[in-house]
Amino acid sequence: MKTRTRKTDADAAPATDISLRTLPGHYARRIHQLAVALYMQEVAKLNITPLQYSTLQTICNQPGIDQKTLASVVGSDTATVGGVIDRLEARGLVVRNVAPHDRRMRLITPTETGVQMLAEVLPCMLESQKRFLAPLAPKERKEFMRLMKVLIDSNAELSNTPAKS
Repeated sequence: MKTRTRKTDADAAPATDISLRTLPGHYARRIHQLAVALYMQEVAKLNITPLQYSTLQTICNQPGIDQKTLASVVGSDTATVGGVIDRLEARGLVVRNVAPHDRRMRLITPTETGVQMLAEVLPCMLESQKRFLAPLAPKERKEFMRLMKVLIDSNAELSNTPAKS
């Protein structure tokens, strides 16, 4: 006759000795910290945050973009992007105009000062990106970028940015 062993609470409890170094989410957070830190080292003197840069870059790429579309492109929510636009507008980098087809909608365009700021930020931002990927071999850089895109695109419904092909 087999004796049954009784499970204890300790047997049923989840493991609590998980190393953070085994968790991809932990590494994603650390990678984000690194990317922001490198960006800020390069761009700090220009006083423009990563989200402000992304927003200004998108507005310069697509003058007359609406706030909802802009939020989707930069991967943020409309309220946060609204605050970013407020700050960029206060600095004279962008302007909002009423859309001719919908008076409730505001279209955002860069000012000449905004275009000049972007031109000044670009070399610094690109240097931060170069430094970020520098520890990887060129082939690894491409693979790293490919893998990040796979993760982002395959989970697009969980973010503010729709998947792009």
